[in-house]
Amino acid sequence: MQFLAITWTVNPDIISSPITVRWYGLLFATAFFLGYYLLQRIYKKDGVPEEWLDKILVYVMVGTVVGARLGHVFFYDWDYYSKNLSEIPMVWKGGLASHGAGIGIITALWLFSKYVTKKNILWSLDRVAITVALGAFFIRLGNLMNSEIVGKPTGSDWGFIFPLRDCRMPLNQCDFSTLPVRHPTQLYESFSYLIVFGVLIFLFSKKDWKSYQGRTFGLFMALLFTVRFLIEFLKENQSAFEDNLALNMGQNLSIPFILVGLYFILRSKKTA
Repeated sequence: MQFLAITWTVNPDIISSPITVRWYGLLFATAFFLGYYLLQRIYKKDGVPEEWLDKILVYVMVGTVVGARLGHVFFYDWDYYSKNLSEIPMVWKGGLASHGAGIGIITALWLFSKYVTKKNILWSLDRVAITVALGAFFIRLGNLMNSEIVGKPTGSDWGFIFPLRDCRMPLNQCDFSTLPVRHPTQLYESFSYLIVFGVLIFLFSKKDWKSYQGRTFGLFMALLFTVRFLIEFLKENQSAFEDNLALNMGQNLSIPFILVGLYFILRSKKTA
């Protein structure tokens, strides 16, 4: 019996005509909107030029999308894209990787710091890390709305059934009782990231903590990617080649991010 299971049949499209609007896109946009609002408040307290805010939004948006797309292409599906290079820019077809987004954002903030703020990149990383943690919460909710990045079967009656992913026929012909009951890893991650956000925003509000440049960014990296590493044990692999790895790609990519985070926590220095 599956009386404790939630059958998830939410349509990924909010509307499909005359244009298609997807839940994932809406949640992605919400992440940027709230991140912008939060960073606006942080910048106001810091007393920095207001024009920096609009500029950093552009830098981070481009870095996120380009980095996430290239991360998916090179980390998870290079065999396909190496033969279909023209499809690499087609982000609307799906395929974004959070580790690639992380690399893209760091690169974008390096450029932003060099050409706009003229400050140490850690100044920007400490502030943007807080907004990224909040954004990660919304992105994983978007994955849930898409019935993607699902968990392994729970082996019990509790969990989520994802007919849109696991049923190979029209839903009205599908026997849901034969489908696996899976861990809702999207929810595990999204609410874990919300907790990380809460920890970061609380600590950053403390004057003494804030004065240690790089510490907030380091804690963000260490906490968020440790969460990612652990929850990966409950996820289905995203690509077939991962079946032959001791740790999946998400875990292998998370390890250097965690180490970088620990490095910046330990090496953070008081600046004011």
